[in-house]
Amino acid sequence: MSESAFPRDPAAPGPDAPAPGAPDPAAPPRPPAYTPGSAQPRLNRPVHERYPQIRPTSGYGDPRILHTGPGPGAGTEQEPERSSKLSARLALALTVVIGQLWGLTIVVDEWMAGDTGTAWWGAGFLVLSFLVVLGLWLIDPKDR
Repeated sequence: MSESAFPRDPAAPGPDAPAPGAPDPAAPPRPPAYTPGSAQPRLNRPVHERYPQIRPTSGYGDPRILHTGPGPGAGTEQEPERSSKLSARLALALTVVIGQLWGLTIVVDEWMAGDTGTAWWGAGFLVLSFLVVLGLWLIDPKDR
């Protein structure tokens, strides 16, 4: 069987023809086409031509750069009292949330077992723990 299951299109170029849009290897090399973004042609040159002083090693090998990174004092605590207060509040809120998840598990288990009295007490615990978190949030409104 020498014939293919799909016949070749007679109008298609042969397998040895160059792909459409491919550069002609015999033509001289052309400069890359830049899309102009300015009315001044000198600004439309590539970056390495506009700024020859910028080299690929600029940044770590450039002697003009003396200091890198943020300025002095960056990363240090500016208000340690506020930070400790917010951390304590966050620890309390996380404890209450973990308690709510545990309570929700117990309430669902009791409800599914048919003990609705215990489930209602558990639901009351969940509401109370939510009110505790709300109270923690209302304590200091200037921290929001």
